[in-house]
Amino acid sequence: MLGASRPRAVPYEIVAIGTSAGGVKALVKVLGALPADFPVPLVIVQHLDPHHDTILADLLDRRSRLRVKLAENGETAEPGAAYLAPPDRHLLVAPGGKLVLSQGDKVRFVRPSADSLFASVAEVYGAAALVCVLTGTGFDGSTGAKEVTARGGTVVAEDPDTAEFKGMPQAVANAVAVDLVLPLDDIAGALVALTERTRSL
Repeated sequence: MLGASRPRAVPYEIVAIGTSAGGVKALVKVLGALPADFPVPLVIVQHLDPHHDTILADLLDRRSRLRVKLAENGETAEPGAAYLAPPDRHLLVAPGGKLVLSQGDKVRFVRPSADSLFASVAEVYGAAALVCVLTGTGFDGSTGAKEVTARGGTVVAEDPDTAEFKGMPQAVANAVAVDLVLPLDDIAGALVALTERTRSL
């Protein structure tokens, strides 16, 4: 269990989530179980159709106590809110929690990319980064998770054996020593427990 062998030196400052196929239901489950006063911002990559606008942020906002919105270039991520990468834009985090949208090259054939988001979070937050990989096909998130781990951050993955699509969580589990592997129903509770120290400071 996280914390038994690797005590936390710093509280978490951000949660980044990556998901693809099956992700809408997974995000409804996770975000719907988080409290309105969740103590850090959440930034999310869900692979979306690049050619169409999305109503996903509105759907998640209606089903969550958090404020959920599409990320806007230049805005600052705040606690109690979740920011979703828009279609066909990478979502990155810059120092100070500033959100950056990019139309840079696709990463592993996708844009937005969990790898790109995780790498930016690792660079800015180091050991204060907490990333989570949910259901999805392919390998997105595994390279970024390596960077998070290398900088002392924490990686949580949905259990590939119970995920609707096991590709992404399995790829992350193959790439790094994942700190927590949990069924979907336990993910939100783990995120709350892990960020409790942040709330108390």
